[in-house]
Amino acid sequence: MAKKDAPPRWDRKMQQRLARGEAAALGELYDRFASLVHGLAHRVLGDERAADHITRDVFAHVWEHPETYDPKQGPLRSWVATLTHRLAVQRLRATETAALAQGCGSTEELERKVRRASVAARADYIVTSMPSPLRAALELAYFQRRDYRQTAADLGVTEDEARRRLRLGLQLLSTAHDAGAPGSPPGYGGAV
Repeated sequence: MAKKDAPPRWDRKMQQRLARGEAAALGELYDRFASLVHGLAHRVLGDERAADHITRDVFAHVWEHPETYDPKQGPLRSWVATLTHRLAVQRLRATETAALAQGCGSTEELERKVRRASVAARADYIVTSMPSPLRAALELAYFQRRDYRQTAADLGVTEDEARRRLRLGLQLLSTAHDAGAPGSPPGYGGAV
């Protein structure tokens, strides 16, 4: 049995391949994480072109600095998501600061906008990263307006199991709001 804190084998191998300069590794990483990166960036920035730029910046950083990923700190997915979040928030701050300099808005509005974007991006990441049984229960309850009994019937589980899945899913989602100070990046070592 592997050690609890041992990073996944794929993450370690990917880092080694990137460090050797294997272009195929970057392509594989892009195929696996591009939609995550673009989605998080778009959620923070609300702009397709800006999200495209952040996506390019994230994968350029990964290619140029694979050694900055430490497998002992958490999964590669979390590291990539944290990097995306940090770059997107930096870009949002720069854009909004330029608007402030032109007299549009206030510092408080900027901080509220950054906080809202960060919480929304973190919630999106949590939902896409949670185990599929929890995600399925939340999707039934939220999008299809099912109560726990209907959710249990739809999923073919007991009512107690449906309640447990909904409770755990909501507990995970509640952490999106507890991300820390405005604009602070999500935790690298855990779920982002």
